[in-house]
Amino acid sequence: MIETPAPPEIPAIRAAAERNRADILVTPVHDWRGVELDERMGAGTEVVLKLELFQHTGSFKPRGALTVVNSLDAEALRRGLTAVSAGNHAIAVAYAAARRGTHAKVVMLGSANAARIARCRQLGAEVILSTTGATAFDPQSTGITFALTDKAPGDKIPLITPGYGLSAAADGGVFKWNFPILDTYWTAADILIQHIGKKEGGLEKLKGKKIALVYHDSPYGKEPIPLLQERARMHGFELQLLPVTAPGVEQKSTWLQVRQARPDYVLLWGWGVMNSTALKEAQASGYPREKMFGVYWSGTEPDVKDVGTAANGYSALNMQNELGTTKAAQDILKYVHAKGEGSGPKDEVGSILYNNGMIISMLTVEAVRRAQERFGPGKPMTGEQVRWAFENLALDQKKLDSLGFGKLVRPISTSCVDHMGVPTARVQTWDGAKWNFVSPPIEADLSLLKPMVKVAADKYAAEKKLTRRTPADCQSDAMK
Repeated sequence: MIETPAPPEIPAIRAAAERNRADILVTPVHDWRGVELDERMGAGTEVVLKLELFQHTGSFKPRGALTVVNSLDAEALRRGLTAVSAGNHAIAVAYAAARRGTHAKVVMLGSANAARIARCRQLGAEVILSTTGATAFDPQSTGITFALTDKAPGDKIPLITPGYGLSAAADGGVFKWNFPILDTYWTAADILIQHIGKKEGGLEKLKGKKIALVYHDSPYGKEPIPLLQERARMHGFELQLLPVTAPGVEQKSTWLQVRQARPDYVLLWGWGVMNSTALKEAQASGYPREKMFGVYWSGTEPDVKDVGTAANGYSALNMQNELGTTKAAQDILKYVHAKGEGSGPKDEVGSILYNNGMIISMLTVEAVRRAQERFGPGKPMTGEQVRWAFENLALDQKKLDSLGFGKLVRPISTSCVDHMGVPTARVQTWDGAKWNFVSPPIEADLSLLKPMVKVAADKYAAEKKLTRRTPADCQSDAMK
């Protein structure tokens, strides 16, 4: 998942508009009025249309492309631009490159509109046409994963969602195209409860305790609730649910409730600015950070580094087995950043979010490699072929070592019916300067999780009128 940047302030927007002025047209604005609008939206509703079809390239997208290009230094401009697009964005990038005297390479589907392909070439871009389409997609959002889960079977593009997305999708018998490899939010919630139980002297010691879930009010934040409710039923603790409206900068009422209820523990299921705000509000309300535990996406460096002492003692989960730079990360520093070709800050290499990105990229590349071994070395792979490969990953420690990942992740093995593997995570605590592991790898309780996953998957199948895959189906897929 990508760290969400703060929205730009008005002065920054005006400055970007000024930099782009010479290359952007002032397009008309139309005030839409009419009986149809009143009937649909209510009398007096104002709708203003910005007619960007009259913009250079025929859409609003040159504004974004130029904003990025105009922020690049001379060396970055020399290297040129790349983009993947079906049309309008590709044209906008080609246009921005032409205006700034650099070159552009755009990847477009072979089925893209011929006029858009031709326009990119007219603007000087190198056009690469993909004959197979996307081989895999990392949505980087639980909400988007939910929306794409229904579309993936028709599009035939596998969704790779390590540590996020739809927990029930671990069941490959129903979710043929979803791959929550490594961990899900249900496994994360389970591991956190196990850890808290161990701190208390055993899960039976949780009886009568209060545990609050402060969560992003979205599919992401709601996803762990069924598992936590089941654990609460099993162990007799009280679960308090405290939703926070995105983006999460206003939490005073939430932490007033925490102050009033005084839960024994708080689980933080936040994202971006919500995490640092929660830690500051916890400090202001006098809630001990030592009693707070976050999910993976509430336990990265940006969540704590600017909070000061408010984060000291706070703990969170980490899917990674090691902290810091791996051989793969060292190679990136040596062969990419040392040559001035890094696309982001050098000091972020080896950070938790950076390592998560490397893991997702590695899994995708290894799936393509596995597919090529099966369907043809060096050939472009289709989404369906790569989906088969995701179901047949076998990354043992020797393979991970050869890739330069060492023990950053545990060995991974998937199958037709198991799209996750064995889920483990470690607990880490912030000491004011860095994260430190305070637990060994903790394995989620599959004896609890598997029945829950099956029930949820069967419910989804019934709602969507899907038939669960059989062993014969899996064998048939393997023979294609």
